[in-house]
Amino acid sequence: MDPNAYSHFHAYTTPLIAELSWDPVSQKHIPFRASLRHKHSTWARTFYSRPELYLQPESIEELRLILTLARRLSKNVIVVGSGHSPSDMTCHTNWMVNLDNFRQVLSEDRESKTIVVEAGIRLHQFLDELDKRGWAVPNLGSITEQSIAGAIATSTHGSTLQHGILSESVVMLRIMLASGKVVECTKDLNSELFQAALVSLGALGIVVAVGFQAVEGYKIRWRQEVTTLEKFLANYDTVWHETKFARCWWFPYSERCIVWHGEHTDEPIQEPPKSWYGGSFGRWTYETMLYVTTWIPSLTPAVERFVFKMQYGWEEGVKGTAVQNSHEALIMDCLFSQLVNEWSLPLDKGPEVIRRLQDWLSHRNELAGIPISSKDIYVHAPIEVRITDSSRSTTPRAWLDQSMSATPTLYLNATLYRPFLKNVAHWERYYEAFEYLMKEMGGKPHWAKNFVSVTPSELFGMYPEMSKWVKMRNQVDPDGVFVTKWLQRHILDAKEADVAIASGEEFKIIEIDE
Repeated sequence: MDPNAYSHFHAYTTPLIAELSWDPVSQKHIPFRASLRHKHSTWARTFYSRPELYLQPESIEELRLILTLARRLSKNVIVVGSGHSPSDMTCHTNWMVNLDNFRQVLSEDRESKTIVVEAGIRLHQFLDELDKRGWAVPNLGSITEQSIAGAIATSTHGSTLQHGILSESVVMLRIMLASGKVVECTKDLNSELFQAALVSLGALGIVVAVGFQAVEGYKIRWRQEVTTLEKFLANYDTVWHETKFARCWWFPYSERCIVWHGEHTDEPIQEPPKSWYGGSFGRWTYETMLYVTTWIPSLTPAVERFVFKMQYGWEEGVKGTAVQNSHEALIMDCLFSQLVNEWSLPLDKGPEVIRRLQDWLSHRNELAGIPISSKDIYVHAPIEVRITDSSRSTTPRAWLDQSMSATPTLYLNATLYRPFLKNVAHWERYYEAFEYLMKEMGGKPHWAKNFVSVTPSELFGMYPEMSKWVKMRNQVDPDGVFVTKWLQRHILDAKEADVAIASGEEFKIIEIDE
């Protein structure tokens, strides 16, 4: 053993690293791949942080060394992937672990179409692996840059009444706990840990492998149609049932919607129509116009109408069809930097919520019934409208699943672009009003997005299983290795958290023999 091993990190790890990194079997020191100069930012560059150490392990042994050191030195650890969460959820000043080197396929079962992958694999890499096998995911969100573990951890979802959140396709999770021990969980093995970890917020341990139930590969024929907001609301009860996949983009100043429908098909590939703001000129023009509105906000409605006309035309009717492979059809171009605030609520609340928010944005405060002034508020489009239904799932429900448990779920996603990284004025007040309405309708915020007014106690009220989740979290990480400022601020500061930790018996957890 070299007592001076990793001496350049002794200021951060103490000389203890030499002893703990020594592997008597190989007679070598376990690699400690750390950087001192990493600057972390979210994809949207909404938040930044400089971790003390940025670590990119390449093996289970390297990961265990990191956690052993962190526990001994009372360091906090966060795992990050693409940083696509627009909130400060991934920001951290202690140790930051990135699993981009954990991206291999570990096993597969051709008959059942189940596949086990390392947890750091990005969704687009995972989809490529499935495509090689003629498989696909049954449902998908709007982007594929996240790691599979990150997407699962925050209750990511798509838009269909045939499925719930992405985690419902997960059949196994392998997690390294703060102790360095590895635990495997399924609906039958360590089932309570499984339900806690299906939406883990990265706070239970480090997910190192994911078992996923794939489906036969498929194509989607889709169409998008321009309609008025009133017609969309008049057909609200049927619009979600016409096809397997459905979603809507609502443009409040145009009082129009783009309704997107998709269905499985065996037809040959048909390329989608060209997108005006998908090209470099249209994209730059749109961002520039939005930037101008940060100085002259009253121009925002005119910009929305202009862009809508350039992208879709103004007349009602079908404005585009295509046949694409499933993952190509289901994702969308998120354009540029943005703040995002998405909430789930019962599907049948949709018409009332949308009308009241439309009234508020149109400065008809008396009709909206929202006791927050809309004066000088101008927002961006589209407001995305999506759906899921978790009742069909055969996977145990995640304790922190954002969707509704007893009814189909509506998701409203209020996006505010940050043209050339500049925030619009009064964005916090817009989100406060939006959240007031969502709370009144029994809504819940998306874990990874920019909610601004929700207290820890309110989150406990929204999630009946939150106390169990907190107790499980404390049991598997009693030293708080995975506790971050975000987690403390939003959940653990609640008095309910202390009560949860002190109550009841511990969960039974069976470790695996490595």
